Amino acid sequence: MLASILSYAPHRSMAFHVVSRSSSSFITGGTGGVGGGIIGGGGGGRGGPSFASTYQIARSSSTSGRHRSYSTSRGPTPILCMKLQTAIVGLPNVGKSTLFNALTGTRGAMAANYPFCTIEPNTGVVEVPDVRLSVLRDINGSVKVVPTTLEFVDVAGLVKGASDGEGLGNKFLATIRQCDAIVHVVRCFVDENVIHVDGNVDPLRDAELINLELALADLAQVEKRIDRLRRERKLDNTKEGAALVRVASVLNNNEPARNAVLDEEEENSIKGLGLLTRKGMIYAANVADVDLATGNDMTRKLGERASEEGASMVLVSAQVESELVDLDPSDRGDFLDSLGVGIDDCGLRRLTRETYDILNLRTYFTSGPTETRAWTINSGWKAPRAAGVIHGDFERGFIKAETMSYDDLVECGSEEECKRRGKMRIEGKDYVVQEGDVILFRFNV
Repeated sequence: MLASILSYAPHRSMAFHVVSRSSSSFITGGTGGVGGGIIGGGGGGRGGPSFASTYQIARSSSTSGRHRSYSTSRGPTPILCMKLQTAIVGLPNVGKSTLFNALTGTRGAMAANYPFCTIEPNTGVVEVPDVRLSVLRDINGSVKVVPTTLEFVDVAGLVKGASDGEGLGNKFLATIRQCDAIVHVVRCFVDENVIHVDGNVDPLRDAELINLELALADLAQVEKRIDRLRRERKLDNTKEGAALVRVASVLNNNEPARNAVLDEEEENSIKGLGLLTRKGMIYAANVADVDLATGNDMTRKLGERASEEGASMVLVSAQVESELVDLDPSDRGDFLDSLGVGIDDCGLRRLTRETYDILNLRTYFTSGPTETRAWTINSGWKAPRAAGVIHGDFERGFIKAETMSYDDLVECGSEEECKRRGKMRIEGKDYVVQEGDVILFRFNV
C-alpha cells in the first residue's frame, strides 16, 4: 500500500513513492541487538545525510500533458517518528541496568553486584512486539517488516535524599523529568548473594522510598510556582493556579500528582513543569525465574499498591531476560516453556506493551509488496497528523485516507476483497485514526 502513494490533483500532480528506507538510520553508535540498540548521543533534528541517503524517493511531475520523472535519494526532508522516552528507575542494584540491557538486546549499560554502577543515563531503542505485522506481511507479500519502537533511559539508582541533591539526585531527577513515563524496577526476590542497599528485601518500603523522593521534588516545584503566581496575583484567577493548588493538595496527602483530576486546559497549563509523579508509572516486579509465571507474595502486595496509586505492574525477571539475549532465537521458546511462560508473554514483551499503553499510544499500519510498517501516534490524532509521522508532505498536502481495519483485512484476505465487500473506507481530514487501521494516504503538494 505504501508503494503507490499518489495525488489526485487535476492540473498538476506530484507523487512520492517510497522505494526503501533503512530503519537502522534511527540508531547510531551502537550494536544491533535482539530488541533494539543503544543510541549514540548528539545529532537530533530532522536527520542527517546518512538518513537522507537511505530514504530513496521516486518523484514524478506532470504539467499540461507533458510528463517527466527522475529519481533522487535526497527528497524532501523526512520527519522522524515520535520520540517518546520512558525512564527506568529504582534503588541502586535492583536490576535496572540488567533489565535495560535485556530490553535493548545489548550490553550497553554496566550491570554489576554493587550499587551505583550506572552514573550517566543510557538510552536504547526497543522494538514493540506486534504479531499483526507478520500477518500483514503474509497477506501482502512484503519484502520487509518494520515494527514501531520505544526509547528507554536507564537512570542511575536513586537514594534517600535525592530530592535534596543526595547521590547526584538533582541530575538523575532532571533526566527523569525529561521522560514521558516511568518504569519503576522493584526487587521482589531474595538472594543472599545479591547485595541490597538496605540490607534486606522489602518491596513496599523500597517503592515508597523512591516515590517519596519523586513526590518531594514535585512538591518543591509546585510550591515555588504557587508562590510566584501569588506574588503576581494570578493564583486565584488562572487555570494554572487552580491546577497547582489541586496538585499540591494531592501531594500533601501523600498521593502522586497523577491522582489530581484536571481538565484539559489545567493539564496543559502545568505540562511544562514535567511533574514526576504525574507521569504514567509501571512497576516492574523483578522476580526469580521460578516466580516469573505466577508471581509471589511480594508481587501481590506490590500490585495492590500500584492499583491504589493509579499505576500498573508487570512481572519480569531481569536475569531470565538477560539469559534469553544470549540464547539462539530457536531455543528461547523452549527455555521459557520450562518456566511456564510463553514467548509472546515473557516479561519484556509484557513490559513493552504496557509501556506503549501507558503512554496512550496507538498503532496504524502501512503495508504493501515493498514493506509492512507499524507507525506510532497518540490516541485521538486525526488522519492528517497521523500521516505526518510518515512524512511532513503527507500532512501538508493531505487529501484523504483509504482505510481498512486490521480485522477486516484479515477476514477478507486481501485489499481487493476488502474493496469488493465495501470494507475499504474513504476518510477525510476529521477522521480519528483507530488502533490497527491499515491506511493508504492520498496527498498533493
